[in-house]
Order: sequence, then C-alpha cells, then structure tokens
Amino acid sequence: MRKKVFQLLVDNTSGVLSRISGLFSRRGYNIESITAGLTADPRFTRITIVASGDDEILDQIEKQVAKLVDVRDIKELVPENSVYRELALIKVRTGSEQRQGVISVVDIFRAKIIDVAPDSLIVELTGDQAKIDAFINLLDGYEILELARTGIAGLGRGTENVTYL
Repeated sequence: MRKKVFQLLVDNTSGVLSRISGLFSRRGYNIESITAGLTADPRFTRITIVASGDDEILDQIEKQVAKLVDVRDIKELVPENSVYRELALIKVRTGSEQRQGVISVVDIFRAKIIDVAPDSLIVELTGDQAKIDAFINLLDGYEILELARTGIAGLGRGTENVTYL
C-alpha cells in the first residue's frame, strides 16, 4: 500500500465535495485526508486528497475522479516537486510542574501556544505529516486531551504545472 496526493481543481458548486467523496465510498477506496478551499478565482475550489492503495487502485482513482463533471483538472502532487502542509491543534493536560516540559517541546518544533488554562495548553503546529507525527510522539509522557488535524494542503513547486482556466 502506498499513498498518493491528488490535487483537484473543481467548479465551486454545491455538492461537488459530496460527489467526489461518494465516488470513493461507492468503489471502496480509502481517503486518508481531504481538504478543500476556494482558489484565487472564486469560481473554482482546490481539493487535496490523500488516498492509499496499490498502484492499480491509485491509477483507477485518478481516472475515475477525472471523469466527474465538476472536475476541471487533476494531478498528482509528487513529494519532491511539491509543498505539503498540515495544521494541528493539540490540547495537552499540564499542571504547573509539567508546563515547562511541554513548552520546551513546543519551542523545538517552532509551534505556538495559542491558549493557556490552569490545567491545559492548546498548541498550534504547522508542517508536514512527519513533523506533526514526531511532535505528537514526543508528547508521549503527557496526556493529549484533544487533537484536531486539518489534513494535507499542497501545491506544486514552480510555475510549469499551474492550471489556467
């Protein structure tokens, strides 16, 4: 099983995300993460999907998604030619004796503490999946109360793969 990151440019119409996710569920494909947001042109939405499977399944996913009416462009975001980022919000239980340990880990990862309560901290961390996973692993001795991850957003490097519609 491998992972592939697909970037879709789709019409900004109601139900487009439902139609895309429905295609995945009907065919039994797995979505690792999915993010969507408007582009510079409000007529279009950029969707980033991380899917997993063998090469045959991943090729099939790309072909099936490309056939959908609302999909204007689909391309694979190859790691060496792309930039990926994910946002994580992590609420950690910290008493006064544990707080400095968590702050030290936050500083190492260039994360931000965005909320402080008497018994917890909320940390905001942006980076690739490996960075976020490494941060969470270093919090092993602390109790993570809540965790929210956005999934990958990505763009290809340079201008040669920009789609103009």
